[in-house]
Amino acid sequence: MNPSKLLSLSRGPTISFIQICGMKNFKPPLTYDHIELPEKPKLKFIDKLPTLPPNIRPPKMQKRLRYMRGPEDVHNFLLHKQYGIMALGGGRLRWGHFEMIRLTIGRKMDLSRMFAAWRVDSPWQPVTKRGQGTRLGGGKGAIDHYVTPIKAGRIIVELGGKCDFKEVEPFLTDIANKLPFKAMAVSQKIIEQMNDREKWEEENNINPYTMKYMIQNNMGGCHQWISPWDLKYFCKYI
Repeated sequence: MNPSKLLSLSRGPTISFIQICGMKNFKPPLTYDHIELPEKPKLKFIDKLPTLPPNIRPPKMQKRLRYMRGPEDVHNFLLHKQYGIMALGGGRLRWGHFEMIRLTIGRKMDLSRMFAAWRVDSPWQPVTKRGQGTRLGGGKGAIDHYVTPIKAGRIIVELGGKCDFKEVEPFLTDIANKLPFKAMAVSQKIIEQMNDREKWEEENNINPYTMKYMIQNNMGGCHQWISPWDLKYFCKYI
């Protein structure tokens, strides 16, 4: 073989490095001068039992599942227009869930530039329970614990300050995954995108046979087996 070919094979393929020069245009960092931090940035402690006058016996209550069915109409937006945790379905919060949220946020957030605030009430609805193996009858059981009913779209806790969503999203998502119902970490931008997406899908839907149309017209005799809540919310909420 020609020695010149052997030399070219030993050197390997030729690589050409081309240097490209260009102007870099980096965006200026976000400023948080308009945000004022409160005096107490931490979440306050939530009482395990509701405070009642000493001469009043703690009242018992029915299940009242309507308190956690359907959409939330009042507390479904962020007051500080920053970040928080939003419920995607109905459920009940116990005192242990409040403590988990308070301790996790207090441990993860930077107190020098962040703050948090509750958007739900402390546990107020009593839940009764009968002892295991007891005989039926004898009236309603004793109060076992208290809960806070939550509807879909409810903002549970709100977090803000001089921070970005990427800083708080990991531990807010961790908290949302530990709740007894579906929830997610949201920002003001995410909530606006969800509302715009829902409005766009409703306006640009080309299929006339929507769930609302089929239920209102009793297609397939669906009124015989669907629940009254499906007649009201068209199978959108459980």
